[in-house]
Amino acid sequence: MQEPAVKKTLYWCPVCNLPLIGKKCRCGAEGVAVALQKPYDVRPALSHDMELLRSLLRDRFGTDRLPQVVLFNKIGGVDRAESVIADGVVFGRLTFDPASRTYTFDLSFEALSYLLPSITRNVVDITDAAASEGRIGGKRVAVRTDLPDGPVVVRMGNLAGVGTLREGAVKVKQIGRVDPVEVPDPSWEETGKANAKHLKNLERTAIRFIRQHMHDRPRANVSFSGGKDSTVVLELARRAGIDEVYYVNTGVEFPETVAFVKECGIEKVLHGPDFWSELKKYGLPRKDDRWCCERLKLQPVKEWLEREGPCVTVQGNRWYESFSRSTLPPVVENPFNPRQLNISPVRNWRALEVFLYLWWRQVPYNPLYEEGFERVGCWLCPAMLESEAARTRELHPELVSRWEKHLNAWAKKERIPQRCVELGLWRWQEPPPKMRELAAQCGIRLPKKREKR
Repeated sequence: MQEPAVKKTLYWCPVCNLPLIGKKCRCGAEGVAVALQKPYDVRPALSHDMELLRSLLRDRFGTDRLPQVVLFNKIGGVDRAESVIADGVVFGRLTFDPASRTYTFDLSFEALSYLLPSITRNVVDITDAAASEGRIGGKRVAVRTDLPDGPVVVRMGNLAGVGTLREGAVKVKQIGRVDPVEVPDPSWEETGKANAKHLKNLERTAIRFIRQHMHDRPRANVSFSGGKDSTVVLELARRAGIDEVYYVNTGVEFPETVAFVKECGIEKVLHGPDFWSELKKYGLPRKDDRWCCERLKLQPVKEWLEREGPCVTVQGNRWYESFSRSTLPPVVENPFNPRQLNISPVRNWRALEVFLYLWWRQVPYNPLYEEGFERVGCWLCPAMLESEAARTRELHPELVSRWEKHLNAWAKKERIPQRCVELGLWRWQEPPPKMRELAAQCGIRLPKKREKR
């Protein structure tokens, strides 16, 4: 059977004003297409994320008005970068700057139909300055203002737009006529109900897939990480008739995750070697040298199955998570552990479907998602963004201080500038171009990239 294509478009009901899994809403309306950006993994903005957006809007534009249903579409950037979607349009772009440790929310022109009546700050009138400019979209217009540099709303006669103020000039991104709109403001609960038919179909297909393969080996189990994807998979597998579940505690898991695993009644908990002892042997774990995953996660499972025997393992891997998983086959023998046949029933689900399903089935999930985390792996994982590291520091300063002490000692020993640690450059043995550019902007000279032999 041919696998479904990756979904590059989100559909939005123009009547109910909510996102759709399919192309048609239960009200009968056809969804309006919203183009997504790679990796197309659209997800809900949860409690901390919503407060973050509101605080940025308050500080910059004097309003905290937002619909209840807001989505993030992760996009490329130096650190965290999200395309913010609401009311069926791209509302703007949320970015985190690891150099200044600050967030910026750049509004889109389309967001003005919803926000303009409530915006009271950082509005720049360019009517007189642009009188001789002709077409001004994309141009820099000199203005006299004492407003701080950053995103601004632009006024020009009866037109409005968005731009960026820097050093006495506004670069106008887009300007035009803005007609305020009044649309419904549904909740996530209403969004789940509107998508119930599609969620039921997703569930039915996934359970059928699990039952089709759960007897390919003498026994079947679920690999549970405490994350949202494995939480959905656990629910689906239990509905398919699989009860055996295991969790690998690496020793550097978030306390919230450990508590959540216990609440889920997971009795089989595997442990690997002590991380801090392994750290002395292997050095820092990096994004391009993640020995920690093999030693702390894969090896304990391999040793366990050497005693227990071959099995089918239901896992929560999804295409949209990363480039490496975008070609994930539905059934594959684990290359690290041939005793394990991995099956992935939610491989074609986006994070939107994952959360809608959890809400629809009223399944509890890891509280860290509501605290602003996109991923809930180890709290010092090298794959973590600096924005997530900053949030970890806010929630668990006692944990982070120990790790930062180690990083600072490492930097001193290797004669690496302290600023490299602050920027998160320790995460790579060979920093990618975007991180080398960031280092250069911060006045740090990194060693030239080593040539591969």
